Amino acid sequence: MSKAEKTKAFIIERSAPVFNTKGYAGTSLNDITEATGLTKGAIYGNFTDKNDIALAVYKYNVSGTRKRMEAVVDSKENAIEKLLAFTAYYGNDYKRIFANGGCPILNTAIEADDSNPFMKKVVQVSLKWLADYLAAIIELGKKQNNIKKAVDAVEYANTIITLLEGGIMMAKVNDEPKHLLNALDRIKLIIDKEIKK
Repeated sequence: MSKAEKTKAFIIERSAPVFNTKGYAGTSLNDITEATGLTKGAIYGNFTDKNDIALAVYKYNVSGTRKRMEAVVDSKENAIEKLLAFTAYYGNDYKRIFANGGCPILNTAIEADDSNPFMKKVVQVSLKWLADYLAAIIELGKKQNNIKKAVDAVEYANTIITLLEGGIMMAKVNDEPKHLLNALDRIKLIIDKEIKK
């Protein structure tokens, strides 16, 4: 990496928890300079504006979550085990997720919906990727003959995401992890009673 690339990566890494905790509107240039120890000139020497930083930070935050989750899920061969590993990842990792401000997809989706439409598209891409990822696992299970053929993979993938993100939101707002854990238990019940053959 060149010096400029290293500086840009440093700014993204240091700004990531700030944006994820405070949100786009709540994060100021002063917050970024404080987190990085760099001047405003150094920040804007690497990014065109706050939107540019926010997009880079969002992609960084989602990429980290995605890599950690995929490492857990992709280590399993059986589709049912993969789906259960997905729920286990969030059940085991929620303390780290909450300590870093929560789920970056959820945080950005809530803010992007009305006040930051420029971020809405990237959130839609992330949600589509996650839905496709889970739907592919369900389709794999049909081929492995451990998931019912009649199961609508996309519908169930989106239901799982809805329960997961809703559980994270309720847990964060109420400072009570049981809401997420209850949502994960519901996902496991759906896997066992509705999806599994």
